[in-house]
Amino acid sequence: MAGSHDNVRDTYDYIIVGAGSAGCVLANRLSEDPGCRVLLLEAGGRDWHPFIHMPAGLAKIAGNRRINWDYNTVPEPQLGNRVIWWPRGKVLGGSSSINAMCYIRGVAEDYDRWAAQGADDWDWAHVLPYFRRAEGNTRGSDALHAGDGPLTVSDLRNVNPLSQVFIEAAQQAGLPRNDDFNGASQLGVGLYQVTQRDGARCSAAVAYLDPARPRPNLTVRTGAMVERLLFDRQRAVGVAGSQRGTAFRHRAAREVILSGGAINSPQLLMLSGIGPEAELRRHGIDTVVASSGVGANLQDHLDVCTLQHETRRTSYDRANELRLAFDYFLRGRRGPGTSNIAEGGAFLRSPLAEDGRADIQLHFIPAMIDDHGRNRLPGDGYTMHACNLHPRSRGRISLVSAHAGDKPRIQANYLSDPEGRDLKVMVECARISLDILGQKAFDDYRGAPIFPARMPRNDAELVEFVRAKAETVYHPIGTCRMGSDDAAVVDPQLCVRGVEGLRVVDASVMPTLPTGNTNAPTIMIAERAADLIGR
Repeated sequence: MAGSHDNVRDTYDYIIVGAGSAGCVLANRLSEDPGCRVLLLEAGGRDWHPFIHMPAGLAKIAGNRRINWDYNTVPEPQLGNRVIWWPRGKVLGGSSSINAMCYIRGVAEDYDRWAAQGADDWDWAHVLPYFRRAEGNTRGSDALHAGDGPLTVSDLRNVNPLSQVFIEAAQQAGLPRNDDFNGASQLGVGLYQVTQRDGARCSAAVAYLDPARPRPNLTVRTGAMVERLLFDRQRAVGVAGSQRGTAFRHRAAREVILSGGAINSPQLLMLSGIGPEAELRRHGIDTVVASSGVGANLQDHLDVCTLQHETRRTSYDRANELRLAFDYFLRGRRGPGTSNIAEGGAFLRSPLAEDGRADIQLHFIPAMIDDHGRNRLPGDGYTMHACNLHPRSRGRISLVSAHAGDKPRIQANYLSDPEGRDLKVMVECARISLDILGQKAFDDYRGAPIFPARMPRNDAELVEFVRAKAETVYHPIGTCRMGSDDAAVVDPQLCVRGVEGLRVVDASVMPTLPTGNTNAPTIMIAERAADLIGR
């Protein structure tokens, strides 16, 4: 769908589509050059909601459709044909404005594997400087960390006693204590460091966009839905869309950069004529570039939650969000309102681990979280999240129609790998969770089980539990994979293959999932992209 570029309202050097984690970084870095005019377009609104900035407010905003794309998968065959909810941030800061703020980079082998798979110069030696460029760790600097970057990383100000019980129980189960999951070794149990500044969420919008907003060469437009890219032959020259009911076209003199994430970036490419030919033809879209990899290679961390009642009323379940907010702001951003809720965590190698990396990650929550917190359960309790870090199953993003306002089709294909390894790892996730929650440290707190309702007697019952309760832990990646082969969507410079003047910079370019949460790696990608673009 090669669009003309007449009636263009304004011309900019760079147009960035999406003000999520990557887009905010790029807006800051590219506008550092006063000679460059930068336009940042965001379909969502401003990050004004106070519960965005109060860390514990994440429980309240997760289902807010004004700041959430509110996606769902198609029925997943291996999960009892359940439709899985995929929340994604639709607001300045993107998902960094609604996530649990855990700061995890992954491990060196993740990035060395990217390079070995054709993502040249994305090995650990090349990416570590960009992690450090971004990081402002309150613990200070060393060989692996930096203390002066824009993204503030800090220790939790408030830790629920149950999180400390979890750490003790995990040690009783054989895991070593680890006070830095981004240090020399990731393995072990401890408290997460979080992207918070002085007790408030430090989203990508806070870290990168807010300092850049006063620059006269940066324009930020919210409520601006980009519907297609504009091309002059094989060069991207602008974007077309609508902002609060008014159509717009903007021209890019240098580049258009897609930073919509693993769902929106492949959708916009396909709507604009870049994607699998059969898919484009089915929706009457003219082909600009036939690219079979657009929308393919979808990966996500599947997660299963084990829930237990708690007898001492120590959990956060009885916390009233309004009272939390009043106390939080009155006390100068202290107290339970500063909690990221997912306070404790662990990385471990199950008996199925195939290399030295962890294959299971735990998030411990001193509250009952069922169905992403949308199902509020009575009483007090705690939740153990456990996910498969290196799934083999692959899904796809595809179009439902040629209209940008129609949500794309998300087929995660969880547990679909032919060898069945993903299901076996998820069974280990459930088994290890039950083992830790059964340790002596929890004896004085443990009430009746919730999910599973009773201790499974065999692997078949664990499989049944996984199929009935597993859900996303919010880490979709890979749908605009970078590489050097013909099926790669972008090259190692993140340029879309087959056209000029167009890049993708977000989690969709990751070839495979890193060992852990994906926000810090996404910010790293954008930091490095800014240098690649500036060359």
